[in-house]
Amino acid sequence: MDLGLKNKLIIVSGTARGIGEGIVRVLSEEGAVVAIVAGSHVDNLRLQNELEKSGGRVFSVEAGLSEPAACEKAVEAIVRHYGRIEGLVNYAGVPDDKGLKAGNDERFMEILYDNLVQYYLMAHFAVPYLKITKGAIVNINSKTAETGQGSALPFAVAHGGRNALTREWAVELLKYNIRVNALIVSDFYRPQHEIGYAVAFLLSEKSSHTTGQLIHLKGGYVHLDSALANA
Repeated sequence: MDLGLKNKLIIVSGTARGIGEGIVRVLSEEGAVVAIVAGSHVDNLRLQNELEKSGGRVFSVEAGLSEPAACEKAVEAIVRHYGRIEGLVNYAGVPDDKGLKAGNDERFMEILYDNLVQYYLMAHFAVPYLKITKGAIVNINSKTAETGQGSALPFAVAHGGRNALTREWAVELLKYNIRVNALIVSDFYRPQHEIGYAVAFLLSEKSSHTTGQLIHLKGGYVHLDSALANA
């Protein structure tokens, strides 16, 4: 299916590995111009070089996404190079294994910055350009926001915050015709290319009536986990 993403400038923030790499590959296959914003310059260039050899158009920016100035400079660099932004995919974060008793306030805030605040920062700096193009935002999230994990308190709170950002932005940005949705996914339960296809659909005009949705791509695992936890 032609999703109409050819020549659209889409930012994918967070990583050029794993799910992030799968998203970049699918968007490139759809003919989009993909701007990778991530901290690992080596991974960025590896994927960029590989896709360019097969005709893809990829632009990479190395940036520490928990730093406001770095996010702003990354967006500015992309706009300076291409003059536009038509989509933003937020996929980033670091794991955490500290619960209520083992953690501390400093670690709590650090994890929130690494897993939640950077979503806000990238959207904050991209929105002025998305208003012009009536673009779309897709936030990648985890089932942890809904089921809990038992040993990763700030991580779970950050993921819950991603769902809240999604719903709040969808309402705020509706008047600008900017759609905002979230995909609830996992490295373990869903092939990465399928996540990429879902992201591409949500970025496209084929999903023009979809906004403010939390869409589960986990084959029922979210709901099964919840049922087992409450058994």
